[in-house]
Amino acid sequence: MHMSIATVCLSGGLAEKLEAIAAAGFKGVEIFENDLLSFNGTPSDVRKMAADLNLEIITFQPFRDFEGLPPERRARAFARAERKFDLMAELGCDLLLVCSNVAPDCLGGIDRAATDLRELGERARVRGVRIGFEALAWGRHINDYRDAWEAVRRADHQSVGLVLDTFHTLARKTDLSAMRSIPRDRIFLVQVADAPAMDMDVLSWSRHFRNFPGQGDLALLDFMAALDVTGYDGLLSLEIFNDQFRAGSARSLAVDGHRSLIYMMDQLQSRIGRPNTNAVKLPPRSHCLGTEFIEFAIDGGNLPEFERLLGGLGFFKAGQHVSKAVSRWTQGNINIVLNADTDGFANAFNITHGTSVCAIGLRVADAKATLERAEGLLDYPFRQPVRPGELDIPAVRGLGGSLVYFIDPASDLGKVWDIEFKATAPSPAANGAGLTVVDHISQSMHYEEMLTWLLFYTSLLEVGKTAEQDVLDPGGLVKSQVVQSADGALRIVLNASQSSRTQSSRFLSEAFGSGVQHIAFATDDIFKTAAAFKASGVALLPIPENYYDDLEAKIDLDAALLQELQAHNVLYDRDGRSEYFQMYTQTFDERFFFEIVERRAYTGFGAANAQVRLTAQARQARAPGLPRR
Repeated sequence: MHMSIATVCLSGGLAEKLEAIAAAGFKGVEIFENDLLSFNGTPSDVRKMAADLNLEIITFQPFRDFEGLPPERRARAFARAERKFDLMAELGCDLLLVCSNVAPDCLGGIDRAATDLRELGERARVRGVRIGFEALAWGRHINDYRDAWEAVRRADHQSVGLVLDTFHTLARKTDLSAMRSIPRDRIFLVQVADAPAMDMDVLSWSRHFRNFPGQGDLALLDFMAALDVTGYDGLLSLEIFNDQFRAGSARSLAVDGHRSLIYMMDQLQSRIGRPNTNAVKLPPRSHCLGTEFIEFAIDGGNLPEFERLLGGLGFFKAGQHVSKAVSRWTQGNINIVLNADTDGFANAFNITHGTSVCAIGLRVADAKATLERAEGLLDYPFRQPVRPGELDIPAVRGLGGSLVYFIDPASDLGKVWDIEFKATAPSPAANGAGLTVVDHISQSMHYEEMLTWLLFYTSLLEVGKTAEQDVLDPGGLVKSQVVQSADGALRIVLNASQSSRTQSSRFLSEAFGSGVQHIAFATDDIFKTAAAFKASGVALLPIPENYYDDLEAKIDLDAALLQELQAHNVLYDRDGRSEYFQMYTQTFDERFFFEIVERRAYTGFGAANAQVRLTAQARQARAPGLPRR
């Protein structure tokens, strides 16, 4: 299929949009009327600009309120259409998208609509253009693709075809079986949009909450599988109305859009169980075996204090890099890399962001195949000079300019700690504090970035997504969503807020950009771990007594357990018979913190405790203008 995108999907002026669309690799573009109206130039200028960018203008849209008009308004509608045909000639575009009528005074009847479309089609034929008829989900009389198709069928004109739209079809839960029998040459355009599941009027839902395939909950693959039966091989275009997109980067969003179509066609290929000539050939989504390492960019001044914190948490220095000021700290199956080298990527990252997570290493089944898939999905690969004795570890750019590395156990990459690091003698704390693995990684980002990184993870890795949750922070609402593997080997929490006063937003200011705000480590005995922290002087986040009073009233807990929870500042949640224990360190350098969790068959993240934790952290945050501790 020929992949395209409508200009309405992106922020900025028309020139900026076209440049972004071309840079993302699209070859086709739909020109939205409002973008042309606000453009400071002629349609011929737009045509030249698109041609210079190697873009074909596939559609001009929308042409509204046409079919079924009362007799006194009908002539004016055809006059409007002739003006649009003139404009299309200047644009070099041969398809006009006609939306079903929403006017209160329009008249019903499929035959009436077909008569209007036939006459418009004949006028279009004379002008060397075509019209595509689309059923809006809120159309006055025609709001179902089946009725739109019947009107097109009865019009019986070579210049009149059908436009199918995933949102208008799936938002109304319209049966898809009739689509399979539509002749493919009568479908002139297919528009694609996803959307989150929401209980609201379909017009508002459409105008504000559409998103790219894979970012929402609509049954796009059901739609595409039905379309596949027709043999359709024409124009496939994104049409998205979304408030977040209007605030985002046009270039980044255009890449997201192209990535989403590549991912959707890859999924369709798996769905129909046979090769699809329209799909980019990709390795399957990568199975993640866990988090191999978390790397911090840190300068020499902060290094001693951070090493003391890691030591207090039970980590010990297990290795020193063969040629760089990089050390490995470990406990259980957790590896923390401290990169204080004064040259290279981590140093540049530290200069920009301060002490922060600059890279995550994911353990995958096949690192080479994972990178190949990432590149096929338009993710940005990262490469740097490899010194003697070092491994060339596959990597792509991640959130906030950080890196995501891929390590697999089947190649030399699985021996990275033996090849690149010299072992150091275990410290007295080598037995640790009982921490076992990385339970989850929490990333904070700008609100308009959240859908980008949701798509990044779900398209590349074998992970699913949870429903969005609104978390109440003292400074406002934080939107939170989790991507995770089925076995829990990888869990990443995505957080964003439109309020500048939330902890998530304050982190963005402190770190000069998006990134990892906290890391949760798992333990098999949280009270034993808490006792070890106390003995080593690790300061935990204090939880108010009111929380435990409420917990006692809300949940039937053993008195001894409740006392132990309070003594160690441990938060608690129960879901049926499953239990969750969590505690937090105090924030390091006003930037990030660690969480310790114990799961007893519990699959959530303690959402019920989030407000208590956030409020406790807000109390400890430094007042504006005061120096850091």
